[in-house]
Amino acid sequence: MSAARLGRVLAVRLDSDGDVLLTGPALRALAAEATALDVLVSSAGRRAAELLPDVDDVLVFDAPWSGYLPPPVDAAAVHELVERLRARAYERCVVFTSFHQSPLPMALLARLAGVGHVAATSEDYPGSLLDVRHRRPEGLHEVEAAIDLAVAAGAARPADTRLRVREPLPDVTGLVPAGRYVVVHPGASVPARAPLPEHASALVTALAGAGHDVVVTGGPAETALTAAVVAGASAHAVGGASASRAGGVVDLGGRTTLAEAAAVLARADAVVVGNTGPAHLAAAVGTPVVSLFSPVVPAEKWAPWGVPTALLGDQAAACRGTRARECPVAGHPCLTGVPPADVVAAVASLSRTLEVSA
Repeated sequence: MSAARLGRVLAVRLDSDGDVLLTGPALRALAAEATALDVLVSSAGRRAAELLPDVDDVLVFDAPWSGYLPPPVDAAAVHELVERLRARAYERCVVFTSFHQSPLPMALLARLAGVGHVAATSEDYPGSLLDVRHRRPEGLHEVEAAIDLAVAAGAARPADTRLRVREPLPDVTGLVPAGRYVVVHPGASVPARAPLPEHASALVTALAGAGHDVVVTGGPAETALTAAVVAGASAHAVGGASASRAGGVVDLGGRTTLAEAAAVLARADAVVVGNTGPAHLAAAVGTPVVSLFSPVVPAEKWAPWGVPTALLGDQAAACRGTRARECPVAGHPCLTGVPPADVVAAVASLSRTLEVSA
């Protein structure tokens, strides 16, 4: 097929970094048959979009209909976006959404910008907004669902569906232990999907006690969280890293860009993390994941993709399928019920898997 068959394409994913990473294989499929592929993302997804291979340009718009804390409607910003899109003369627009989101507001803006062909997954009646009204088959992972939409929009189904990031990644030698280590990422963009800080501290303590060097990671807004987790962990000296330490733990909270975080994850034996963006970033660099998975969303749709994974957490808990943002059950039992010894055992199992595959 000709690489120009789809013309100039705008792909839209107005969610956070993890969602954007999960859309990566579908975007590569579109890019393979487009003259150019630009991606429109929110501020929360910009860092991930800039890491994706085969993306020509990244546009940013914070939509009032999407996100954990969406902004108010800003008519001037909406009009500015429409004019930016019109100036780029896109021939096609593909709007990627999660199963509970509507693509129709974005489809309307694409129409106003003069885009002649718009594709999206929509259960709601789209009127004249969509040329391709894709219906999501039951049981698909988010990666598969995005690929299914890309194929419906005109791309060829890709043979390689792994998550990927641009390479080379930054050199993080000065940030991490000289030898092998495990990453623990205690935060999440949605609080219900993260372990409690005291539980995360217990996990770090157990891993260090089992002889692992441990690196605790977090974004710029999570420095207090990572400091609290590190402060609660047992002392266990780690040598060879020029980072702040508490006992046997390296605290990298707020000290890395997303690209540097990817590099830290790429060198790790495994990452212990909730169902949030860094789990998908780990998958994108091929690192096994111990997934502390809160069942507020289904694991079959959101679990780490394409890497060895140990899924821990009570998947039949009372919060199952609620899509709750704050844990609706006192004590967060779906995750606090995971014994630290189980996490240590899962890391050991995944590390052996990594050694065998190497």
